[in-house]
Amino acid sequence: MTRDEIYEHLQKILFDNFEIERERITLDANLYEDLDLDSIDAVDLVINVQDLFGTKIGPDEFKAARTVSDVIDVVAGLLANRPA
Repeated sequence: MTRDEIYEHLQKILFDNFEIERERITLDANLYEDLDLDSIDAVDLVINVQDLFGTKIGPDEFKAARTVSDVIDVVAGLLANRPA
């Protein structure tokens, strides 16, 4: 899966589950400052991403994610390292 495909899926999750307008969901948007997510929302986001991509995200892997691009990096890395 490409970064663009991950981005599209992430935009859908943020729009559908958190009612964030798509134009606000940019690669450099900060999850907490720009998109107004709180820590509970971040947990919900991780759960939605795990369900969608079928991969487990550990707390340490997601802890440093601050922007939409960071989340894409985490997901892309996990998908790349997943057994075939």
